[in-house]
Amino acid sequence: MKDIYLHNTLGNKKEVFIPQRNEDVTMYTCGPTVYNFAHIGNLRAYIFADVLRRTIESTGSRVTQIVNITDVGHLTSDSDTGDDKVEKMAKSQGKSASDITSFYTGAFLKDIQELNIEVAAEYPEHFPKATDYIQEQIDFIKELEEKEFTYKTSDGIYFDTSKFRGYGKLGNIDIEKLKEGARVEKNDEKKNPTDFALWKFSQPDEQRLQEWDSPWGTGFPGWHIECSVMSMEKLGNTIDIHTGGIDHIAIHHNNEIAQSESLTGKDFVKYWLHTDFVNVESGKMAKSGNNFITLETLKENGIHPLAYRYWLLTAHYRSPVSFSYEAVKGAQEAFNALLVHVWQHCVKETGTVIEEWIEDTKKFAYNDLDTPKIIAYIHSKLNTDKPENEARTILEIDNILGLGIKQLIKEYGNIPDTIRERAQKREQFRQEKKWAESDAIRDELKKEGYILMDGEPGTGALIYRPLSAHIFTPPKG
Repeated sequence: MKDIYLHNTLGNKKEVFIPQRNEDVTMYTCGPTVYNFAHIGNLRAYIFADVLRRTIESTGSRVTQIVNITDVGHLTSDSDTGDDKVEKMAKSQGKSASDITSFYTGAFLKDIQELNIEVAAEYPEHFPKATDYIQEQIDFIKELEEKEFTYKTSDGIYFDTSKFRGYGKLGNIDIEKLKEGARVEKNDEKKNPTDFALWKFSQPDEQRLQEWDSPWGTGFPGWHIECSVMSMEKLGNTIDIHTGGIDHIAIHHNNEIAQSESLTGKDFVKYWLHTDFVNVESGKMAKSGNNFITLETLKENGIHPLAYRYWLLTAHYRSPVSFSYEAVKGAQEAFNALLVHVWQHCVKETGTVIEEWIEDTKKFAYNDLDTPKIIAYIHSKLNTDKPENEARTILEIDNILGLGIKQLIKEYGNIPDTIRERAQKREQFRQEKKWAESDAIRDELKKEGYILMDGEPGTGALIYRPLSAHIFTPPKG
């Protein structure tokens, strides 16, 4: 395996990636809580994980990736207070919890398919649901109880963070600052402000849609325990890579580490990787705010999902990005130009791969997934005297970027016969030097979403639909 360097949040430095089992890599990605649509900030984390997976696979390794589905237990507060997000949405809509989770799981899968994220094809095997692992979570908590890491309060079973040496080691978290934040929603029964719920009791005055019997009383699992259990069940006690957004570092991921390593006595994760935020003018994008933008919103504004992926890859995954429609549409124009170039010269899939380009782009990818340099490199290298070789090489590079170029250029050439006939009529006008009639047809076709690229009179025109007019069809399998 060629050396890949990744920035490990545990230790806050770039390290050479050495998997536990040579060419068999395990990766866990914090998945969605399926009570609402994913916003485009959420989706950045899955695009990043997909590029990471593709990069590792480019060395010949196999990656087993798990993306959990949280369908219970994620409360509206990180302090183990507030409503269960799924329950709250279900009750507000007068629906069952399974109605809500099934609908939004489907919406999430559609989003990641449209973003050409490979793991989507592995549903449902690699997308475990928290509600399918209730007994395993109870067993996990019982073992922690036997090891004396837990205690009981009136509202649940809690993990005692004072008994785990090194709590907060991920991201070098300031525990005193966490304690100050925890006092805002103080729970007088907690031994330490950073302690967290493993199991929450159903309260006598509430009617829950999802609850289970346990040795401690009827209730439901906490959010943090779910990820530890599902990752261990699917990938083993120690996994190579765990990914997520930077907002998970301070609490959720440190809690995962504490409970997992307390149970097994082993490292829970070797490499922690986190993506930064997608910001808008009002700050970090969040479902609790009014700056909630979905993939469907982008499409309604003429932005193709893969143009959004392209835009994200022009920035490093560890850098925050500032979203604006103007910025993404500008990126879409650049991506469209690249697609047209490949489409023009790869219709018959001629040409040979330029090995120098492949080696250079892999160097960038293997240096902590430097996708901005890959994209800049491609654009800087275009327009050699062998464009067919460029086209073939870009298709090869896209195995890492995952921009769906091969599929998109197939769609570029899928032009209805009626459109071709009108383009031929226009070419006839051009040959007859009837410029007004020729321009009228060109303008009509443009309004209908078709662009004509003219050659010399008599050679006809290439016809394509620009990216903004496309609906991406994910490849099967």
